[in-house]
Amino acid sequence: MPRPDQQGIIPVLAEVAGEVERAVQRPPIRPSTRTKFQVVALLVREERARTMADATLGPSRRGEQLKRLDGVATMLARIAARDTSLLHLLDDEARVSDAARAYKAQLMRAGGLEVPDEPEPTPPPAQAPTVEKRVIPQSVLSHQLSNPFLAPDYSGAAQRIAVKPRRLAGWELLEPLFRSFEEASAGAPACMPLPEPRFVPLPPGRQLMPHQAGVVAAAAGGHRTFLLADEPGLGKTAQALVAAQVTNSYPLLVVVPNVVKTNWAHEVGMWTPLRRATVVHGDGDTVDAFADVVIVNYEILDRHVGWMGDFGFRGMIIDEAHFIKNKGSQRSQNVLAVSQRIRERIARPLLMALTGTPLINDIED
Repeated sequence: MPRPDQQGIIPVLAEVAGEVERAVQRPPIRPSTRTKFQVVALLVREERARTMADATLGPSRRGEQLKRLDGVATMLARIAARDTSLLHLLDDEARVSDAARAYKAQLMRAGGLEVPDEPEPTPPPAQAPTVEKRVIPQSVLSHQLSNPFLAPDYSGAAQRIAVKPRRLAGWELLEPLFRSFEEASAGAPACMPLPEPRFVPLPPGRQLMPHQAGVVAAAAGGHRTFLLADEPGLGKTAQALVAAQVTNSYPLLVVVPNVVKTNWAHEVGMWTPLRRATVVHGDGDTVDAFADVVIVNYEILDRHVGWMGDFGFRGMIIDEAHFIKNKGSQRSQNVLAVSQRIRERIARPLLMALTGTPLINDIED
């Protein structure tokens, strides 16, 4: 007769996680291995929620179950750190295939759980229409009229995918996953090193530090999405501006807090003196739409979301990115709306988020 710790769904999940961990050590990874990884992750989350809600479990028994689930979670985190291509399976919008659903039902039966009927997806609630003030500065209209070609028509683009329920929202594997990025299984650093710095022409008297030059080299080598979380004072602004220069990501949109708008314009002149910066104030009556760098603050971005999304920016920098940690806030929605439009219009735009405090309260930030 099996021991109590060998009964239930957790030993089944641990066994499958072990199979996946052994498989990722022998690349390439097969589709069946990816399916197993995703299903185990889903079941760990569901089992954790069930354990937390089970009123029949005493504190000691509940703590024991959660500790065992953490063991499986740590295995999955090591797996994801070894093969980062598995990370997209943990996304909120990751598709669960029919094969994954069937395998999930198989594991649940093996663990003695009842397999529920697959619920029908619930449509997103209709949002009440809101009246927003949107403006188009005169300079932007002049910029549009200066183009001898007709404005592109995107009406034939594919329909937007409806927002689906967030399947892994509040996922408990985040903490061990991020831990695994800091330390590999053998205790060695798990982060990919930056490439060797390259020569970048800079204005006289300006010089990049090694960590700045590494980021610029990565951008020059083709990397286009960055989260710069260096401590304050280590030159994130310079890194971003020089990265935009080496990738020719102009026109460039920079979204910043109001108090540093003019400082960003000054930094543009210091690090990329051949590029012209313009600062958006209020409704943008004084904005220069022919400038290379457009700087706007979070507080007035809602007025300019419309024209900025269609302007043709080839890059976007978000300063003090912890301002948009709450994805449900209007501020965050404005930033995400503009960045999404840039992604739809431009192939591989430069997208950089800058913050000296990526985790303000907890790892969910």
